[in-house]
Amino acid sequence: MTDTRGVIADLTAEAEEVDALVAGLADHGWDMPTPAPGWHVRHQIGHLAFIFRIAGLSAAQPEAFVAMTKSLGSIPFEQAVEGALQEYIHDPAEVLLTRWRAERDAAIKAIAAVPGDQLVPWLVNPLPPYVLACAGMMELFGHGQDIADALGVRPERTDRIRHLVGFAVRVRDFGYEARNLTPPSEEFRFELTAPSGALWTFGPADAEQRISGSAADFCLLVTRRRHRYDLDVRAKGTLADQWLDIAQAYRGPAGEGRRPGQFRA
Repeated sequence: MTDTRGVIADLTAEAEEVDALVAGLADHGWDMPTPAPGWHVRHQIGHLAFIFRIAGLSAAQPEAFVAMTKSLGSIPFEQAVEGALQEYIHDPAEVLLTRWRAERDAAIKAIAAVPGDQLVPWLVNPLPPYVLACAGMMELFGHGQDIADALGVRPERTDRIRHLVGFAVRVRDFGYEARNLTPPSEEFRFELTAPSGALWTFGPADAEQRISGSAADFCLLVTRRRHRYDLDVRAKGTLADQWLDIAQAYRGPAGEGRRPGQFRA
């Protein structure tokens, strides 16, 4: 599924869902702690604003994006992200909200303007605009979930998460790479039930290594917002079972993840 127009519409809708979580927050609400250690609601929104800012730069001004990444030199990207947070988290809530909206809208517009068969530069490899938009969906899902958890809200998931599911399947090996492990050459079969009840399948039908269960829970797994033991995601095969322990849909360090039983179903 590589419908750029469809993913842009869904990316916009998901961004609006995150926006709705914080739009009416009082100032003190922005300082509520989230499950990510040391991060409050304002950190989550600041991070999203930065990520969308560089995504928009990549799509609209690829040369400037390449120059920016080169300017980092040997600084790890994760460290650069932490540094960029300082540009946002000290803003008053109203200013931060305005900045997030501006960065988000500019990025989505820029990604939508890139021809579907054209690549844009990104952190490791150039990406089609569809894949970059899917990465944006992953960021919104994970950081939006952190905000929802802080506020005691349970997000209503829709079939828009198919983009994230497909992206996570595409980047199956990120969890191995983050731990300096050699990914298996064997392909996995994924059979996941959408919020609508539809069955989404990826990979060879006869694969011995299989992942099945709830697509929404699968997204919580690959964004590391829930522990595998608290999710309706099952594995068949030794490799598939091991993958559930390390699954992540983003590059770089895995982070602490979540503890078993940390959130009630």
